[in-house]
Amino acid sequence: MNRPLTPTDAPTGSSWEELVTVALLGTERRTPPGMAPGREAPGALLDAAAVQTVRRRAGLRPGRAATRLAPAVEDPRPTLPPAAARRLSMLLTDRPGAGSGGRRGATPDLMELLPQWLTMANRRGFAAPPEALPALLDAARGRTDLRPAALAFAGPRALWLARLNADWRFALRSTPGGGAALPGAGERERIGQLWQEGLFAERVALLAAIRARDAAAARELLATTWATERAEDRLMFLDSLRTGLCAADEPFLEQALADRSRNVRATAAELLSALPGSALAGRMADRAGSCVAVDHTSGTPTIAVEAPPECDAGMERDGVVAKAPAGRGERSWWLGQLVEAAPLGTWSRRFGGRTPEEIVALPVADDWQDELHAAWCRAAVRQRDPSWSRALLGAPTAPEAGGPGAVSLAERAKLLGTLGGEERAEWVAGFIAVHGLSEAFQLLGVCAVPWAPPLGRAVVDALNIARDAGSYPWSFSGVMGLAERCLDPSEAVRLEALTAVPDEPENASPGAGGYWAESFQRLVSTLRLRAAMQSELSDP
Repeated sequence: MNRPLTPTDAPTGSSWEELVTVALLGTERRTPPGMAPGREAPGALLDAAAVQTVRRRAGLRPGRAATRLAPAVEDPRPTLPPAAARRLSMLLTDRPGAGSGGRRGATPDLMELLPQWLTMANRRGFAAPPEALPALLDAARGRTDLRPAALAFAGPRALWLARLNADWRFALRSTPGGGAALPGAGERERIGQLWQEGLFAERVALLAAIRARDAAAARELLATTWATERAEDRLMFLDSLRTGLCAADEPFLEQALADRSRNVRATAAELLSALPGSALAGRMADRAGSCVAVDHTSGTPTIAVEAPPECDAGMERDGVVAKAPAGRGERSWWLGQLVEAAPLGTWSRRFGGRTPEEIVALPVADDWQDELHAAWCRAAVRQRDPSWSRALLGAPTAPEAGGPGAVSLAERAKLLGTLGGEERAEWVAGFIAVHGLSEAFQLLGVCAVPWAPPLGRAVVDALNIARDAGSYPWSFSGVMGLAERCLDPSEAVRLEALTAVPDEPENASPGAGGYWAESFQRLVSTLRLRAAMQSELSDP
């Protein structure tokens, strides 16, 4: 009678690969040499594998120790107050989802408050707690809108971690120079070497940093390699001249008008047109002036328009695109580009000293008004001219809430962006008071946070009116979410009365009262939470 195999009887000479093969095929189909088939074979196979494992481990030579990682650089900024650090941890970990049926419930959405918290922390100059960096980098990885503020708050330690974890490499790509220290103003040799040999991202970061402190030095550096750069690189480098754009940039930009790349030529022309005293701006003013004039022959002064008959080589060199988009007439397309690039100050001189309000109030002959005013809108935004923006916006209480040139909400939002914060808020508040919230969402997005008191009151009053009217509540969820992030936290006291469930009118949407109550409860809770965040970050 055969006795069971023991570990000493096991075929220890069998290779590990052979034992693995037997285990995969099964001992009924294959047995290694020296092992008898039968019921005891599986146990013997495991015994042999155990012996082989011990041998492999015992014979393993120790590897050479890896080079010790260099420690992360110190962050000299002050540490967060303890309460603010706890709040950050809560914002990073608590992510309540939406309720059933699209209802968000009465609980504040903490992740939506994280951008505002980061902005306040960066404004006060705090450093991120080291233990919060992984969660902070994970949050920034999932939301690109968080990255600038999150990486500024995370500081140099986040870049140290990003070099060790492929999931966080975005931090290196999002940081100028990949997180490496850029040369200082006096390090001419390092600047020259990095500009000649650096990666594209490093060169862009270097040029931007130099431009921010010395516009002329950046322009001169760019000129040293301009002729040998790729077209797409020239376009990116040229865009850096928007910072600190001045008359001294004109000769360089004039040369760029003859560039081989159409996109580079167009960008150079756009930058030159933003310099009212440039030669290009003067040429565009002359061309536009020959197309637009005041006709005094009739009883009422009227703007007469004669679109250019062709797009000549000089116009194309100055950035006019000859081929019109589908559905646009060529002549109106050329006219719009000429008027958009002409300095707005020239129109008052050409139109007898009239103000922008008086100019846009003049009738325009032959159905050219929409085209002309739309071009003036684009010019006002490009040239950041608040007087023309006011004239084109008109009064917020006007029918359809649009001035002569405000043909869309997007254009109105752009025009509002040229005004000061208080004036912008007052205009939007007037718009909401007359036209309600249904058309105001885009306009609210350009207003400074927290909203000025007149704007905050206008939004709350409009929401209250919609609530009392039994309006369909879900259509206001976007505005309500914006109010949670933008209303001044001091408004929470005034909103307390709106948290109760109202009596629903007969024609109200089913369940609307409960939804409105939940929404105002969440709004009040969020405002109080924002007030607590401010207090915690202000704690010395």
